[in-house]
Amino acid sequence: MPPTRQKGGAMGSYHRGELAVQARAALSRQAGHTSRAIRSSVPGVAAGFLTARTFLVVGAADSDGRTWCSLLTGPPGFLQVPDEGTLDVAALPHRGDPLAERLRQGPAPVGALALDPAGRRRMRLNGTVRPHGAGLRMAAEDVYANCPKYIQKRTPVPAAPARPEPVRGEALTPGQRALVRRADTFFVATRSDTGQADASHRGGGPGFLRVHSPTLLSWPDYAGNAMFNTLGNLWVEPRAGLLVPDWETGDLLQLTGRARVRWEEDSPTRERSVEFTVDGVVATAGAGLLAPEPPEYSRANPPVDPTP
Repeated sequence: MPPTRQKGGAMGSYHRGELAVQARAALSRQAGHTSRAIRSSVPGVAAGFLTARTFLVVGAADSDGRTWCSLLTGPPGFLQVPDEGTLDVAALPHRGDPLAERLRQGPAPVGALALDPAGRRRMRLNGTVRPHGAGLRMAAEDVYANCPKYIQKRTPVPAAPARPEPVRGEALTPGQRALVRRADTFFVATRSDTGQADASHRGGGPGFLRVHSPTLLSWPDYAGNAMFNTLGNLWVEPRAGLLVPDWETGDLLQLTGRARVRWEEDSPTRERSVEFTVDGVVATAGAGLLAPEPPEYSRANPPVDPTP
């Protein structure tokens, strides 16, 4: 049986940003227990889960060092696990995607997230990718599942492959701000100060992702597994990327910028939120996923405070 990677143990460790956030949230002990689920290889049950997926969220830095979150899609089987340390992806970012050039060049540190919204399951894989055939090959370093909290139940399918050139900008248009305001799901890519990448899911009731201006967003940080991979990365490296899917049209909104964690100092539960300042916008029609029917919202979603 392959060894389990234990952050904080002999096989690996939380980096200083994760440790700092865990301590400030008074959840260091819980983080130590949760770390036991992290492996350095893909177990058999996880391989079966991956091969059934039709999309993979990836986060990485582009050639200029900006962090982006992208989406790779394909039919069931486009993800394969040829051995316990490897994930093969029979897909590349679409033309015009901010990460297309960087991932085609390789090697590149990448954080990946495989999500099954219909079954409310998700798995994270972090490692290094290189070009492989017509796709990518990842050498896995951290592999672990996350709980079903905040996943809205829906059955998405890849949108039609007609993908015009992306529309680029430095601030959100009125239509893009409307998409963000009604979002119940988005994905966030971050990196550590050593370059390791991570991609994570964020979910909540519509309105939980707030728009304060064309270049400023925020969202509450809901209780999770206490690892604080995203917030720990932001502690040491503020560059981040967001991916907001439009389930009704199949369009994708990708944002890059900088994020910081805000702490409610007077809160007895040390509540947190994240502010994200937009530096770049890429909007691509038909590059995402379609799930036009209303979702079944997670019971774990906290009420959305209507106060800006």
